[in-house]
Amino acid sequence: MRRLLPLFIVIGIVCPGARALAQTYFTSTEVGFSAGGSQYFGDLNDRYGFKTINPAYGIYGRKHINNYISLKIGAYYTRVSYDDKLNTDLFQQQRNLNFRSNIAEASFQAEFNFFRFVTGDHYHRFTPYLTGGIGAFMFDPYTTHAGSKYLLRPLGTEGQNLGGFDERKYTNISACVPIGAGVKYWISGGVNLTLEITDRLTFTDYLDDVSTTYVGLDRFPVSAKTPAYLLQDRSIEINPDNPLGRKGKQRGNSATKDQYLMAMLSVSIHFVTYKCPNFMDKDMISTY
Repeated sequence: MRRLLPLFIVIGIVCPGARALAQTYFTSTEVGFSAGGSQYFGDLNDRYGFKTINPAYGIYGRKHINNYISLKIGAYYTRVSYDDKLNTDLFQQQRNLNFRSNIAEASFQAEFNFFRFVTGDHYHRFTPYLTGGIGAFMFDPYTTHAGSKYLLRPLGTEGQNLGGFDERKYTNISACVPIGAGVKYWISGGVNLTLEITDRLTFTDYLDDVSTTYVGLDRFPVSAKTPAYLLQDRSIEINPDNPLGRKGKQRGNSATKDQYLMAMLSVSIHFVTYKCPNFMDKDMISTY
């Protein structure tokens, strides 16, 4: 029996060590899916109303640099819209403009946690955070008239296709700066839940195809009544005897750029590994 005692001591030392080698860790990378809503702010919605919230979706990958800083790259899709009929201002109601636009965005963001956040750690499973970054998006505003759909950018409703207004031309691709805040919560296993509200500050004032002044009805072919003629001043539909679209009269506010906000609920999954990640310490060990 005494001869077996050293063997039992060795087993007692080796077995816990072998168990420790089988511990489960999570890698520094996770992937996720987002769903929520978006709201446009701009020349048609300059009082930041929430009357045209549209569905928004996205996918993303997140890389944890440490317990407090993460980097995220994502792709998102939504639709923005607004209608002057929703405004209480009499001028805007008479202006009678409206638009819709699909948005496809790709963005890169940095996240800064207020608290230490560790997937798999019951003591560090929750944190609020701030986020900011840079992105690019595609848009193409359109409207309907007499049952037909019209893309507004090719029409040049603010004189883009006329001589002398080249500075008003715009492309359907623009940059944006996402700025926002959120909360993260570890659910179980390698699954995290995130709620984030992020405003996209854009570099375009034509997300809604409205920015500056009317160029005047006389600059458009009257006899043909082309779509550009009909859609550049839709106040005619409300008050044909006194339309707003006189040359130089305000149509939008060129002093500010357009924005769109996204509120997203996300579920992400960490990859599992049996090797301790270099960026983390023992607190990354799974507790499930």
